Amino acid sequence: MSRLLQVTLGAAVVLSGCMLNAAAHGGDAQQQVVAAPDADWPTRHMAEHHISAFDSGTFFTLHDYDSTGVWNADDIKRTYGLFDPSTKHISDLKKQGVVKTVLSMFDINHDGVISAEEFHIKDAEGVKLPDFGFGPGHHGDDEYEYEIHHWEKYHSGDDVKEEDLTHPEDIEHFKKHDEMEARQEQWEQEERRGIVERNIPAKFRIN
Repeated sequence: MSRLLQVTLGAAVVLSGCMLNAAAHGGDAQQQVVAAPDADWPTRHMAEHHISAFDSGTFFTLHDYDSTGVWNADDIKRTYGLFDPSTKHISDLKKQGVVKTVLSMFDINHDGVISAEEFHIKDAEGVKLPDFGFGPGHHGDDEYEYEIHHWEKYHSGDDVKEEDLTHPEDIEHFKKHDEMEARQEQWEQEERRGIVERNIPAKFRIN
């Protein structure tokens, strides 16, 4: 088995662990979760996590990325996938508008962040995160997004062979792995030779 395929299979194992955690919160770790077309945005977003039902506690914790107990502006942007390359065409003004809108809906004491308690209170009142039309909110890293949106759909199982990985998504994904490995190999070669010139500030180099 090639090194690239080993890396991907290893990532799949890690993702399986994540899905088992999701199952503990009421999700389904064995199959894709598809929300109803008319479901609200938070429910559709939870399907991204393979969780079939919305629960305010689980939702808040999943998106409290640094475990501070509050959502700040970056947490809100990330939840809507606004740091993902797929939303790079969206202006900063619109992204700030998302933050302002969500804060206006959930930040009860107007301190610029949303606490878990505030989120639960507003959810109990029927207030839901709005759909801004930016998609379901991709906020995992490249490995996570590839695994959850492509690998699981087309390559799940124990008999995956490298020759099966021919979809455009596979080619792009493994190209990135190739580039990363090439950079790492070049770095290691330079370190073995001694001083890495590019790491020396220009003012200290002898031309």
